[in-house]
Amino acid sequence: MSARAPLGSSELVERLDRILPQTQCGQCGYGGCRPYAQAIAAGEAGIDHCPPGGDAGARALAHVLGLQAKPYDRSRGEQQPALVAMIVEADCIGCTKCIQACPVDAIIGASKHMHVVIESLCTGCALCVTPCPVDCIVMVPL
Repeated sequence: MSARAPLGSSELVERLDRILPQTQCGQCGYGGCRPYAQAIAAGEAGIDHCPPGGDAGARALAHVLGLQAKPYDRSRGEQQPALVAMIVEADCIGCTKCIQACPVDAIIGASKHMHVVIESLCTGCALCVTPCPVDCIVMVPL
């Protein structure tokens, strides 16, 4: 990586984190947007690792860092329109696996009771879909 923006380390991390889409999806190879921002600021990760941010996100990161812009790495996934998880209530068995998988606590419910997604908190990361044993979670356009 080349020279970083002339900001304090925590200030740079904050600025980079604000640019990232906050999906917390992990497609970048890090546990969420903030760890990815920290890795970028430390020169340990490139600006092109975020599919949800797409090319515009990679350009914005490059601008802050004073780097040449480049497209995001499509091998990490395709940029999708904004999505939100929806639980098909009739099929939910209340197993809580989706609650445990959600990185932003956007799913509420209790064991053996139907769960629901708080749409305004859902980032569309889809990390709740795979652990659902009854396939009652679908991703729908926001």
